[in-house]
Amino acid sequence: MTTSERTVFDAAAAEDILRRACALADVEPDGIRMMRFGDHAVFRIAGGQIVSRVGRSPERLPSVQREVAVAGWLADAGYPAARLVTAAEQPVVVEGHPVTFWEGLGDGETYANTREMGELLRRLHELESPTFSLPPLRPFDKVTQRLKRAAIPDPSRAYLQALAEKLAAEYDRLEFALPAGPVHGDFNVGNVLRDVGGHPKVIDLDGFGTGPREWDLTQTAMYYDSFGWHTEAEYSDFVQGYGFDVREWSGYAVLRSARELLMVAWLSQNAGTNPRAAEEVEKRVETLRSGGSRRDWAPF
Repeated sequence: MTTSERTVFDAAAAEDILRRACALADVEPDGIRMMRFGDHAVFRIAGGQIVSRVGRSPERLPSVQREVAVAGWLADAGYPAARLVTAAEQPVVVEGHPVTFWEGLGDGETYANTREMGELLRRLHELESPTFSLPPLRPFDKVTQRLKRAAIPDPSRAYLQALAEKLAAEYDRLEFALPAGPVHGDFNVGNVLRDVGGHPKVIDLDGFGTGPREWDLTQTAMYYDSFGWHTEAEYSDFVQGYGFDVREWSGYAVLRSARELLMVAWLSQNAGTNPRAAEEVEKRVETLRSGGSRRDWAPF
């Protein structure tokens, strides 16, 4: 099947691509189990010893190539992050979809505490920039790309795109408190896992770019104040670990709104194949319209 023939990227299509990539990379496709499905389909292989990420579309290739370069940079710097495995050149490309193979980290479900997260993020922001160039952070480009693929009602799509344009204009007027530099792009508790030795490591490296460090701080803050997913004590530990409270900066509300929009756009990609996701997207859109509480947003 060619790239043009595959019109649906669902769990079955992703696993088919993974199995073909395993053959090319000389990896045994034993015990394949899907972990999550978003911009990538993420699988555990060989009892969790290997984690594979299958890009949703050929458009993901540049960011995955950057992810591979970032992984090498962080390894050379001795920074605790996910490491690539297999001797094959990565990413492996099947039907245009980029596929990567990574060391499995523990059970894949044991997360760092928030103080460790803050300390790791501070260390990341203190690293010297890599010798290769990182693209400027352009979060609203992702919204547009995701909405193009989303099978959602036209009024919802139009509302989300208009909101993105409004927030992009506000974002461009912000005056940031911290110096710009390399950022993870998607730093949150779900992306800081413990390895088999119990040591926290940062994963999901494909969103790296150059931009305001406040962007990396916002998710943990909003998980506390908007969603209640962190306690006050946990958020305080994060602030102490990093050394700066982004909630006290004047532009925080704009970044929080941008992050919420990205969460909705991310989920909208699955609306065409997952009725529960489609229902959740519409609920979230209504919440954004009305300014209602985000505390009943279901996790995906």
